[in-house]
Amino acid sequence: MSSTPTTSSAVPRPAPEPRNAYYLFRRIDTRWADNDAYGHVNNVVYYAWFDTAVNAYLIEQGALDIHDGATIGLVVETHCNYFSPVVFPQPVEVGIRIASLGGSSVRYELGVFTSDVSGKFDICAAKGHFIHVYVDQQTRRPVPLPLNLKTVLKKLERINHV
Repeated sequence: MSSTPTTSSAVPRPAPEPRNAYYLFRRIDTRWADNDAYGHVNNVVYYAWFDTAVNAYLIEQGALDIHDGATIGLVVETHCNYFSPVVFPQPVEVGIRIASLGGSSVRYELGVFTSDVSGKFDICAAKGHFIHVYVDQQTRRPVPLPLNLKTVLKKLERINHV
């Protein structure tokens, strides 16, 4: 039996990013119920933080009307890499940046930061992304990003911060 070496198309291992890689932050307090049986915040909670951070920003900026808006964002893709555990009662700050704006879609990139002994939130404990496709609330068909939404999102776009 011969062994043939396998070739690896080595994908770079994700690495945590510094706080200054993100442009806006939302503080979120962890809850007792966020911890799982292994004693740290369960992975599904990170996705809820992502959703909360982005949608709270959009609502506060007047770019999303969750009750009467004609356009809504549907999540079509998510991903998260975890670098260090978060445990209750650590507060987190979720950093947000826009990686790309399409005609009807947005790719949000997010970093979860916890405090270290100095109280700083310098390196992310996790980072991820999700993509919203904006659709007509009634038909669920993609629509162009509304101008007010596009204006609010451009403030967080990578290209504006390079």
